[in-house]
Amino acid sequence: MQIHIVKPGETLFSIAQTYSVGADRISQTNQLPNPNNLVIGQALVIPIIGSYHFVQPGDSLYTISQKVGVPYEQIARANGISPATPLAIGTRLYIPPRQKTTAEFVGYVEPRGETVPKTLEASARESAPYLTYLAPFSFEALRDGSLKEPLLNNFSQIAKDNRTTLMMVITNKENDQFNDELGHILLNNTSVQNKLLNNITTIAKKYNFKDIHFDFEYLRPTDREAYNQFLRKARDRFHKEGWLLSTALAPKTSAEQKGRWYEAHDYKAHGEIVDMVVIMTYEWGYSGGPAMAVSPIGPVRQVLEYAVSEMPSKKILMGQNLYGYDWTLPFVQGTIAKAVSPQRAIQIAAANQAAIEYDNKAQAPHFRYRDKEGKEHEVWFEDARSIQAKFNLVKELNLRGVSYWKLGLSFPQNWLLISDNFNVRKRS
Repeated sequence: MQIHIVKPGETLFSIAQTYSVGADRISQTNQLPNPNNLVIGQALVIPIIGSYHFVQPGDSLYTISQKVGVPYEQIARANGISPATPLAIGTRLYIPPRQKTTAEFVGYVEPRGETVPKTLEASARESAPYLTYLAPFSFEALRDGSLKEPLLNNFSQIAKDNRTTLMMVITNKENDQFNDELGHILLNNTSVQNKLLNNITTIAKKYNFKDIHFDFEYLRPTDREAYNQFLRKARDRFHKEGWLLSTALAPKTSAEQKGRWYEAHDYKAHGEIVDMVVIMTYEWGYSGGPAMAVSPIGPVRQVLEYAVSEMPSKKILMGQNLYGYDWTLPFVQGTIAKAVSPQRAIQIAAANQAAIEYDNKAQAPHFRYRDKEGKEHEVWFEDARSIQAKFNLVKELNLRGVSYWKLGLSFPQNWLLISDNFNVRKRS
């Protein structure tokens, strides 16, 4: 597939002509919210086999090969030229499809309120073919070892229909917040632990969960080893059932990293105990902070490079946001940015005639606009380029795959690029 960036004066029709693809097909593939009003800087995925590269100054077959991940000899053969042939600027070279690797993908889904919205269920159904695991969020562990169930609706059937494994997410949330006192009880009271593990087993069998996933956050630093011991106990119990055990980890860059969110998460121990971990590599740009990329590639790389130094790379799933934020400027502490899907971000840019820029250091798109009240806004979100950069990192570090927080926010380009880069492992 080709990622094309809209230039001034281009239309969907002119872009379609460039790649000999129908305009309607490009629009439908990307589920374009603005087919008649493309935004300068907008990324489009062109549904072709392989891709094209237009020769730039300084390009050679070797440097192009390094950029696209296809051997230069293969590029030369596909274009009927010698590897030593000088390249004229502007020449269109056909790039054969890259070899796919096999990876696993998790999709968290968070139903809230009294019922599961039809749109959320539809999002789960649309995404499930690209997922190894579907993870309803969450079963809340209570102080007596019982569990408060989330709304599950038809998620079990959706998983079954798509050979997707159900992941049972268990949290130490209380009153919608992660609670350190609750975590302390769960990790240190043997009778509560035993009741919790018994209840997990009963519910997992009832709904056919095959991965037990602990997302215990904001734990007391003194409970670090208690958490490790609890996981060993859970592993021994659940492996007898033939189930996987996984955890969610805060994004650390060293074993000594301070802070309540980090200290009880022992990367090395989790790497030894559990089958896989989800590392939450997002929220550098967050709703309560200043405008910036949600998951800038540099900090994401730092966390993952530390992770692979502590545990096998094939146990690691990179966390990836399926959303961005719209901040009102100037940023004022205490204000909250609005979460937006990539599709909604494009709609906002189109409605306000705002050109999209791309930060090459963060590997993330962004733009500014002024609303009807005259207030300036800054939006950071995800597009095909930013996701491809993350996929390249997953392959470079030989990771297990990617975990998405969270389904329900429209981003069709992500699923297209999964198909282009990976074979999705199905366990069911």
